[in-house]
Amino acid sequence: MTPVDPAPADADPGAEVTGVPGVDRPVCVLVGAPGAGKTTVGRLLAARLGVEFADTDEQIERTAGKPISDIFVDDGEDHFRALERAAVAEALATRRGVLALGGGAVLAESTRELLLGHLVVFLSVELPDAAKRTGLSAARPLLAINPRATMRQLLAERRPLYEEVADVVVPTDRIDPDQVTETVLSALDDLRAQS
Repeated sequence: MTPVDPAPADADPGAEVTGVPGVDRPVCVLVGAPGAGKTTVGRLLAARLGVEFADTDEQIERTAGKPISDIFVDDGEDHFRALERAAVAEALATRRGVLALGGGAVLAESTRELLLGHLVVFLSVELPDAAKRTGLSAARPLLAINPRATMRQLLAERRPLYEEVADVVVPTDRIDPDQVTETVLSALDDLRAQS
């Protein structure tokens, strides 16, 4: 498989996936638990591929006009999950680059169904690295009470869902984001060569 060519500097990042003619969808979708590196690796990956990067959590915050932690407190988790489902559906339909989903996006069966036919990369992370990366902070509302136990439970409950939607699993524990990006690029090349 030939590597995906970077887009020219003046290219419209929303027009078409560079190096994949006729594809009208994200180059890849990143899923994983909080602290897996979806946003960090997503930005690096998009830069390497010369495409746009989008993060559904960032989109939700822009749409709501407040941080996710405030949405949870002010409006509740159910309201946040409804915003998340809408943001994911819109992003999958309109984004053409690298897309990172929030850690809980895969909880919705409708989202898992929407991911069918998309190239999905599960960035896996274990508790020690997830805890270190997230800082188990209040900015992550589900981790506000007994953060370590909650993170352990989230990882256990969500891993099967991440694996269900993933075309490839890329471990991120004790690995530099640049190395993770290289592994994802290699996996994308391998997957495209098989199709």
